[in-house]
Amino acid sequence: MIIEPRMRGFICLTAHPDGCAKNVKNQIDYVKSKGKIDGAKKVLVIGASTGFGLASRITSAFGCDAATIGVFFEKEPSEGKTATPGYYNSAAFEMEAEKAGLYAKSINGDAFSNEIKQQTIDIIKKDLGQVDLVIYSLASPVRMHPVTGVLHRSTLKPIGAKFSNKTVDFHTGNVSEVSIEPANQDDIDNTVVVMGGEDWSMWMNALKDAGVLANDAMTLAYSYIGPEVTEAVYRKGTIGRAKDHLEATAFEITKQLESVNCKAYVSVNKALVTQASSAIPVIPLYISLLYKTMKSEGIHEGCIEQMQRLYSDRLYSGNAIPTDEKGRIRIDDWEMRDDVQEQVAKLWKVATTENLSEIGDLAGYKKDFDSLFGFGFEGVNYQEDTSEMVFIPSISK
Repeated sequence: MIIEPRMRGFICLTAHPDGCAKNVKNQIDYVKSKGKIDGAKKVLVIGASTGFGLASRITSAFGCDAATIGVFFEKEPSEGKTATPGYYNSAAFEMEAEKAGLYAKSINGDAFSNEIKQQTIDIIKKDLGQVDLVIYSLASPVRMHPVTGVLHRSTLKPIGAKFSNKTVDFHTGNVSEVSIEPANQDDIDNTVVVMGGEDWSMWMNALKDAGVLANDAMTLAYSYIGPEVTEAVYRKGTIGRAKDHLEATAFEITKQLESVNCKAYVSVNKALVTQASSAIPVIPLYISLLYKTMKSEGIHEGCIEQMQRLYSDRLYSGNAIPTDEKGRIRIDDWEMRDDVQEQVAKLWKVATTENLSEIGDLAGYKKDFDSLFGFGFEGVNYQEDTSEMVFIPSISK
């Protein structure tokens, strides 16, 4: 079939398998171009199919020569219907890993569930024995709690007062005002249950209790802080409460896993175009202005550049891992530079529908958004028939 992008709001209903494969290959080529990293050799990535999770898996495998197990929840293809992009990404990753002689297996299912945790543990025991790095990079709007059976939904709301500010429809370039009503306590509590650190802690304790966590292993989860202009809806909103919980959980995990000397860290990453960030009012406009500023300074990074730098310069540099006063790794350091933020703040004040294409990088935002779904890559003929029926080797066997 000829696969074209079909957009609905901030999601695309189709994905291109050849484009997704090209996206994965480009990331692999970048990591290989930066040289080897003396890092982890047996890596579990929870949330491994897109964004920072996928980039972490690629960096582990092709930077550190690591065996990797990836856990994710993606829709496989059916006749006439494409898979989700994360499914195609994972298929492409496994195929490239196999060519390179690297172990790679994938598990497709609800990572919040006890069943998927057990399935993962069984594969580690059988194939790897233990893992020495666990990346926790889940991004889900809902969580079925494995103990209570309650389905929790996260919300994206400010806390305490209604929020109003500029946003942009990145499809049309229309800059407008957006207002969001404040959260109630249930909204806050549910968002913390879905996006906080409880499930990360459950994973790490399950791995330790099963004996599949190596001595001196490390675990890492991802967070975001961002600038003042987004903090009411992000860092000081419901998501921010969940991120506070996630960051506090890192210290709890380190204490809980003292017997195997496993250290837990949170890495604060840069603002990037993801399906999740595209759904957050204000963020697309901020990212558009940020991209323009960082590209002009020569310091722009995508997911793979961020993760490669995180591994090489922070996690496995040979020195102690540098952290801020709250114990967090800061790989958002270039985004949060004073000169960068001052410039973005100036642009924010004057941004309109009419001038955004000039003062911002809306074209770059759209390009990155399309690439999430495998569209817009050089070397892929999008007018050609392609088979949607591409499967993940380790799952389809």
